[in-house]
Amino acid sequence: MEARTILIVEDDPDINALLSKIMEREGYTAIQAFSGTEALLRLEHTAVDLILLDMMLPGMDGPTLIAEVRGGRKLDVPVVVVSAKAGLSDKVDMLARGADDYIVKPFQPEEVAARVRAVLRRSAGAGAVGTKGSYEYRSLRLDVPTRRASLEGVDLSLTAHEFDILHILIQEPDKVFSRERLYELVWKGGYYGEDNAVNVHVSNIRKKLAAIDPEGAYVKTVWGIGFKLS
Repeated sequence: MEARTILIVEDDPDINALLSKIMEREGYTAIQAFSGTEALLRLEHTAVDLILLDMMLPGMDGPTLIAEVRGGRKLDVPVVVVSAKAGLSDKVDMLARGADDYIVKPFQPEEVAARVRAVLRRSAGAGAVGTKGSYEYRSLRLDVPTRRASLEGVDLSLTAHEFDILHILIQEPDKVFSRERLYELVWKGGYYGEDNAVNVHVSNIRKKLAAIDPEGAYVKTVWGIGFKLS
């Protein structure tokens, strides 16, 4: 099996080299970039399976880069932020922008390796409930084998977590899933972040659906319990 390719975007040479060694020890191919602009050039010429992204970069910073990856280029490659910023607001902001996980510096090599494995596993579809079939609910369609989602025939640019949450909800549209249950099903114990992660991702899903169908209200909050399709 061909080795997965990890793009490491970190301007500190020592940390970049350390992350590269961690990835290579795990059997991955590591590609280094030391700025946001260099990372975009790498993405133009190389298909990568995951991005390890620092927030504080020269020129184009991490938040701007992830906005370009998700919005400008509409890439669904998983992104794991590695940052010295440990505040909850920083974590929530990057998750809202489309990051799949968040690691705080200083980090342990074992933690980085475990989180990368978990995110890659989810992005390949192993984190979702089931891996076959297509689902339709009103004008929303999910095709699981290709991990594509559309609303009213318009493609939705979803992160791996967002797709998995919709996948869970659409299989049992009348069932209310608690935040804790969604967290367990989607993150599979591989995510060690804040409990607010589910709320952030549901909010992102709603914004993306509303951009196509402002009156749709596809995801309902059942206060005190969790979420369901509406």
